[in-house]
Amino acid sequence: MSLVFKGFKDILLVLIVTFPFLGSGDVHSMEIQRVVSSGGIEAWLVEDHSLPIVSIRFSFPGGSVNDPTDKSGLANMSTKLLGEGAGEFNSQKFHRRLEDLSVSLNFEAYKDIILGSMKTLTRNRDEAFDLLKLALLKPRFDDDSIQLIRAQIRSRIARNKNNPNNIAQRTYWSMMFPEHPYRFESSGTFKSIAKISKYDLKSFVRSNLVKTGLIIGVAGDITADELALSLDKTFGGLPRYFEKNEIENISPRTLGKVVVVKNNLPQSSIVFGQNGLARNHPDYYAAYLLNHILGGGGFTSRLYKEIREKRGLVYSVYSYLLPLDYSSLWLGAAATDNKSVKDTIKIIKSEWSRMQDYQITQEQLQSARDNIKGSFSLRFNNTASIAGMLLEIQRKGLGINYIQNRENIYDMITINDINRVAKKWLDPKSLTFVIVGNPSNIISSEVISGK
Repeated sequence: MSLVFKGFKDILLVLIVTFPFLGSGDVHSMEIQRVVSSGGIEAWLVEDHSLPIVSIRFSFPGGSVNDPTDKSGLANMSTKLLGEGAGEFNSQKFHRRLEDLSVSLNFEAYKDIILGSMKTLTRNRDEAFDLLKLALLKPRFDDDSIQLIRAQIRSRIARNKNNPNNIAQRTYWSMMFPEHPYRFESSGTFKSIAKISKYDLKSFVRSNLVKTGLIIGVAGDITADELALSLDKTFGGLPRYFEKNEIENISPRTLGKVVVVKNNLPQSSIVFGQNGLARNHPDYYAAYLLNHILGGGGFTSRLYKEIREKRGLVYSVYSYLLPLDYSSLWLGAAATDNKSVKDTIKIIKSEWSRMQDYQITQEQLQSARDNIKGSFSLRFNNTASIAGMLLEIQRKGLGINYIQNRENIYDMITINDINRVAKKWLDPKSLTFVIVGNPSNIISSEVISGK
């Protein structure tokens, strides 16, 4: 039975900000509403009644960074089991009910957060929120479901064990953070997964799915009044707070090494990087523009033009900024034939160094601005992507006016800003490379067997 809620303004705090909708080439009026329920649960909402669909994205702080050292993969395994039966529904019945209602419900564990999402038709909205509530508050963790998910995770670990890209990533993270939880893969290992018990899974949910730090973004066919009631109904039963492990901020150990992981393949996978910037650092936006010119701008970036377009040395090459909750990296990756690895690394280092003294033109700066602004608008093409963007804006503390102000932020960045940030932040001597393959004529700091 569908309920219509009216006259609940006394239980809401609504702050409305209007900005132009940037998706699909059309300009629409979009309003972000800050909705706070009577129980104090906050969400940001964009109403869109053009289609009978509601999407929600939500996150809890923590993620795999809080996994016990000997039980890495606990967050990942716990979240995968949240959708495998809850309350009166075993796994089969729970999945069937979701399917009957055309509800999409997913949970994922990342290094810093637990991420959840739900998408539902308006007519099934109330039942969909009920199922989400059950998954959060009453997950079953039946033995057969635990065995199934454990087997699936083991299968993925086995596949990744011989995947050169995954090997490169694992090796790089373990080098950058040798004594920090970031060194562990979110999926865990064969040994750690075997140690995780039903008690561990239940304890994880009680400890991590809490109101403190909960962030919610919603978009679609739902009003602020209706959402406020759904927030209390769905999330109101969560514990308020739980004492978490103290995680220290850390700088990555970018020591300028070249490490080769021997693998008898005709191609090599390369991961490289240096220290990065926090998302709230005053230089972040200038660094983002700089990276777009250096390696983040696809076909227009210097790394692509110099290494692939001019010399044909790689299949792909790119760089990007990765701000984390407890650290930050400026990362890149490339894929090439073994015989081309040496030249590829040489040019990456050269371009990294060249950008410190390279005087970009106003045309290059404007092109980078236009690309960044234009690609951002493409993210607003459905309710799920809008809800996700609302979540990320809150997580990063960018402010409810961020989308309205974003273009002005990039427009204010000058050539002098780009040059200053390049000299300050780019550090070719600290660039650390991990190569998985059998590269020719590489002088490496360390060689690791890929077996």
